[in-house]
Amino acid sequence: MAKVPVNKHQPIYQMPTSSVAVKTKKIALDKKEYVRIAMRQTWEQQKIWSLLPLGLLLVNAILGITGVYPNIWVYIIVILGAALYVGFWWVQFTGVTQLEQYKQLFEKYFYEIDSRQILVKINAKEGGVMQWDQMQSAYKDKKAYILVMSRGQFLHFPLSAFNSEHDLKLFERILKQKNLLAEEK
Repeated sequence: MAKVPVNKHQPIYQMPTSSVAVKTKKIALDKKEYVRIAMRQTWEQQKIWSLLPLGLLLVNAILGITGVYPNIWVYIIVILGAALYVGFWWVQFTGVTQLEQYKQLFEKYFYEIDSRQILVKINAKEGGVMQWDQMQSAYKDKKAYILVMSRGQFLHFPLSAFNSEHDLKLFERILKQKNLLAEEK
């Protein structure tokens, strides 16, 4: 590994690039897009828990209709609780966009991606290395590829970031080889 110093307090290590690496244009993640993607990921991970308020509402409706326990406060509390839970996550992810220590998430980088690693570069001499084992999964939506590391942490590659159709196909092939992207049927 070659050591590429940014300053004396923060050395950044960089491996030599591969000739079959996918090189992207310089891209930055929009803050609104970050919140949208993070909320979508949270929904996908926790959608099973939406059955809890639905079940409580159903039980209360049955108890109210049968006359055993007619009460509208349960409806209000369950709906308010669900709204507060969603609001909590929205505030968390929106807060990330405002904090100084997360500023680097929204800066412009370009990437060199091969089957060994993902190089995140600020410029030709400064950057860092991300290993593929840091990625939990990947998916493609209408406008981008998203590589998920954990809740609220992901790499966002818009389709427009790739220089050619060949780079796009090579990137997709790498994701499939790493078993991050499911085969399309």
